Amino acid sequence: MTKLRATPVSELHDLGAIRSESVAAAVATVPRHPFAPDAPLEDAYAADNPLVIKRDVNGKALSSMSATHIQVVMLEQADIEAGMRVLEIGSGGYNAALLAEIVGEQGRVTTVDIDPEIVERAGACLRSTGYDHIDVVLADAEEGVPANVPYDRIIVTAGAWDIPPAWLEQLSPDGRIVVPLRLKGVTRTIAFDRDGEGGLISRSYGLCGFVPFQGAGSHTERLVAIDDGVSVRLDDDTQQVDVAALRQALHSPGIERWSGAAFDLPDELELFLLTSDPHMATLLADQERIDQRLLAGSTGRGAPVLIGGGSFAYRTNRENEEADTRPVSSRTGLRPSRSPTATWSRCGAGRASTAVAAPRPSATSRSPQPSRHRPAG
Repeated sequence: MTKLRATPVSELHDLGAIRSESVAAAVATVPRHPFAPDAPLEDAYAADNPLVIKRDVNGKALSSMSATHIQVVMLEQADIEAGMRVLEIGSGGYNAALLAEIVGEQGRVTTVDIDPEIVERAGACLRSTGYDHIDVVLADAEEGVPANVPYDRIIVTAGAWDIPPAWLEQLSPDGRIVVPLRLKGVTRTIAFDRDGEGGLISRSYGLCGFVPFQGAGSHTERLVAIDDGVSVRLDDDTQQVDVAALRQALHSPGIERWSGAAFDLPDELELFLLTSDPHMATLLADQERIDQRLLAGSTGRGAPVLIGGGSFAYRTNRENEEADTRPVSSRTGLRPSRSPTATWSRCGAGRASTAVAAPRPSATSRSPQPSRHRPAG
């Protein structure tokens, strides 16, 4: 068992995720398998293996124990010190135990969840592993947990669409919030400090994925079907799309433009694209449509798409044969991609896809409505 606990520590060091002795010691100390009793030991201790704890009647994950990798990335983002008071929003038990190890006997950890079943389960797991001093609270975390304020750190372990005022009110003057923010269909764990003027300033971010926030702070993204196997995901209630026009563009000849520049951190570009224009959304296609070459493979997991009337442009990529194997990012603990990513070619009508790659010739342009098609950029 000791060897199993040591394995993720070694792996996470190699990935660059663990950067402090306190986090390394916590991961080496807290047993993970009691918090996932139904999982094989190898799965419970795998560094990159999230485990679903509860699903709804349709099979959608309602609660999960995040992969140790992302838990460690967020703990390092939080920069927790001994003696701190920490609020964890979203309970599973294991992460709260890690927090307790880091803050030590002089610190205090409070973990809150809206689901009574999850709260009961987390409490039982924590008691069975000797962490019964952690406060496990049943509440809608939109209002935080006023009883144990102020908090030096607030760590959120569910995908949030906003930062409620209560979290700021309960944060100490020099406190930090680490939260997985949902932005235009993608999630990034972002560390925020106070800016001294009543707001927040981000200090770091990392790529991640979490089950969505429940309760008063929940938000439902819209999935708009454009055609069989093709849809657009919108998180802005006011954004409207012309489905018929987009379907016509989808089945029209498209424009493809390659920029000729390599880029090895596609998540940074994706975040920039999705947050830089109010008309941005996420384009998704199933494998059948991708195999039919209707859309590029990047849409399988969702690609940023710029929508303008009956036109849309999205980014894709292709293998960069000249790319070198890059070291893991010391800032995020995440591996950079060897595949190049995207810039834009915007058109007045029809369909366009663009990408960044090592310099290669070729760019094609075909338009269903030549009089309106003028690629830019």
